[in-house]
Amino acid sequence: MLPRVADSLSFLYLDMVRVIQDDTGVCAQIQVGDNRTDLVYIPTAALSCLLLGPGVSITTPALTTLARHGTSVVCTGAGGVRAYAGILPDSLTTHWLEQQVTNWTDPTQRLAVATRMYTMRFRDAELPDTVTLEQLRGMEGQRMKALYKILAQQHGIGRFRRNYHPDQWHAQDPVNLALSSANTCLYGIVHAALLALGLSPALGFVHAGTQHAFVYDIADLYKAETTLPLAFALHQSGNPEQEARRRFRENLRLLKLLPRIVRDVQTLLTPGTPDTTDEEAPESSERRDIEMVHLWDPKRGVLPAGVNYGSGAQ
Repeated sequence: MLPRVADSLSFLYLDMVRVIQDDTGVCAQIQVGDNRTDLVYIPTAALSCLLLGPGVSITTPALTTLARHGTSVVCTGAGGVRAYAGILPDSLTTHWLEQQVTNWTDPTQRLAVATRMYTMRFRDAELPDTVTLEQLRGMEGQRMKALYKILAQQHGIGRFRRNYHPDQWHAQDPVNLALSSANTCLYGIVHAALLALGLSPALGFVHAGTQHAFVYDIADLYKAETTLPLAFALHQSGNPEQEARRRFRENLRLLKLLPRIVRDVQTLLTPGTPDTTDEEAPESSERRDIEMVHLWDPKRGVLPAGVNYGSGAQ
């Protein structure tokens, strides 16, 4: 019995290793010297997301085991910054994907989901029922500016401005470097949760035009309480990227972010479902494996597969 995605470990970033499958399990080969190779075994069944840096090579048997255990594999840039692609198992149910597509293809429902995403960030604020998406977008922009100012004052930093320039990466200040690194780890975790639920990372409700649009939608719900405070705390760090990844992973143990991601995504897509805690949520709400393939009919709905529907067929 594999653990549910909400119960899994968060993520593991690898670089400069070779990932293989041996008789015991999936392990990372680390070349220590000319005559020594260390093996570090990876807890694939209990790991939500494996981030592979550009210095990683991985074998097909190892990828097969990761897919069978439901571990998302995300290919990233150096230092875990930027996610390029993700791999998911083929045994996922399409239940939550169908919910996502139904909301995404209907302009009214898409607007409702986008509005819920913005209002979810203002958890303690009283918002009028007539508030528009444009107003929420403006309110969120002002909230982030105010948060930047507060965090900068708390850490004795001058005026802060968010910059992201991949072509001038090392010319950026420590806060921006730490924030980019921590955000990418957050994207990897959200990406893993979406894939584990069988959702499409590309079909976003606020963001659009990228294969990670829905990832950015969900990640934005948590940045103000996770990656932003962490990045400002590292304003004097000599290696803000590495330290951001390490501290972020440690903080996740206290935040228990994966259960929140699963619960929040399900609430966004099906707001009428009962509000339950992760422990109370039924096991079927995160079901990963397909029990049976069905057929679709525009009039009769879902029909059983494996049946010959030819006229007169026995």
